[in-house]
Amino acid sequence: MNKIFSIGLVPLKKEKEIALASRGKSILKFKSIRDMRYRAEDSPDLVIVDKSQSSETSFREFQSSFRHIPKVVLSDSYSFRGFSQWIRHPQTYVLQNPSAKEIEFTIKRALTMKQLIDDNLSLRNQLISVTHELEFFSEVSKTLTSTLELSDILTTIMRKSRKLVKAETWSILLMDEDTGELVPGKITGKKEDTNKMKKARLKLGEGIAGWVAQEGIPVVIPDVSVDERFCTSMDKETGIRTKSLMCVPIKSKGNIIGVLEIANKTTNTPFTKDDLDIIMRIVDHAAIAIERASLYQKMAELSVTDDLTKLFNTRYLDRTLEIEIRRAGRHKSSLSLIFMDVDHFKAINDNYGHLIGSKLLVEMGQLLIKRLRTIDIVARYGGDEFVIVLPQTPPSAALAIAERIRKSIEQNIFLKKDGYSLRMTASFGVASYPESAKSKEDLLRLADEAMYRVKYQTRNGVYAIV
Repeated sequence: MNKIFSIGLVPLKKEKEIALASRGKSILKFKSIRDMRYRAEDSPDLVIVDKSQSSETSFREFQSSFRHIPKVVLSDSYSFRGFSQWIRHPQTYVLQNPSAKEIEFTIKRALTMKQLIDDNLSLRNQLISVTHELEFFSEVSKTLTSTLELSDILTTIMRKSRKLVKAETWSILLMDEDTGELVPGKITGKKEDTNKMKKARLKLGEGIAGWVAQEGIPVVIPDVSVDERFCTSMDKETGIRTKSLMCVPIKSKGNIIGVLEIANKTTNTPFTKDDLDIIMRIVDHAAIAIERASLYQKMAELSVTDDLTKLFNTRYLDRTLEIEIRRAGRHKSSLSLIFMDVDHFKAINDNYGHLIGSKLLVEMGQLLIKRLRTIDIVARYGGDEFVIVLPQTPPSAALAIAERIRKSIEQNIFLKKDGYSLRMTASFGVASYPESAKSKEDLLRLADEAMYRVKYQTRNGVYAIV
């Protein structure tokens, strides 16, 4: 229902006409501008005022306060004298000795125009908001194409998002997969404060951020002092006084991967639903960025391939052996391992240089892959040593596989395309679980010992510990 202020319309006829013209609308009457007393929530959609009110001492203040509110100014005479100070303000409609129908028509017209202006302003604000959001997405996308460092991506997300909702401080808490706790991923604020906050960890359900992570529900809290979930310990530790708070879960594939926590607006007003809507629209984009960066970081920390040969590295080998030994135990099958060392590899480096030596190792790795099954795993153990894991393979079969590889290496001519025709051999050691080894460590040690037995005796041979 539209709210209308009626000011200074004392004559009974005018009052009746206004009442008739404003049917279905809420009218608040005032004797004069000077006598106006109303609450902020009672602000009008339209003001109907007598022209004589321009003589009031508070008229200028009234014009300033109601500048963007449409005004219908009524006059008993047909004279235009004294109207100039009214019509210089926008959305002012002057009526001279009007009938009830004229007033009704003007009220409808004024309210329609106000609605159009309000809608236009709302669309303009939405356009500005969308433009800022597009800028946010563009900058995050550029950051993603230029770096996969989690710290850089979080910094971009925080800087732009903080600007969108005019926040004072901002933190992103990420879920620690090992402990199930929230740990600071990135924090804004004074350096000494952020250093203290980086040490903090929150359990699920602890504080507002912990509650949001546990429930998966975003919250806007205009005043944290009246919310029993708010944990004051962080404020005490950092000296920051949190007033208003907005907390949003970051989800990926239905799982919580973190929480965005935004504290205090720079305008010193509480966060609103509109602020939450903005953040919710960017959260999915942020989740993709964080997940991608986190995955890259994990892969960087737990890289599974050797840089030179692109075979699996020792880290992957170690994990694979644990898995395959458990599987062999469950299925009561054998797991065999071949330890291989290239014979006289040092001579290749000495005679042809390390670049040729590296190319030889790459070609050697490719030869091994071609001679093995798809379920077998080849890893570079270091230098010129390779380890081959043979799932579901008993000792006799492993011995035969090692011999086949030995012959392939002996018969192969390496680096022909590079202008070299190098002949190579290798020494092999074989061990099996559970026949000779009782653990992962046993398997590696026994195969290694078997290989060295060949290396220090005949070279170019295979020895199996059974």
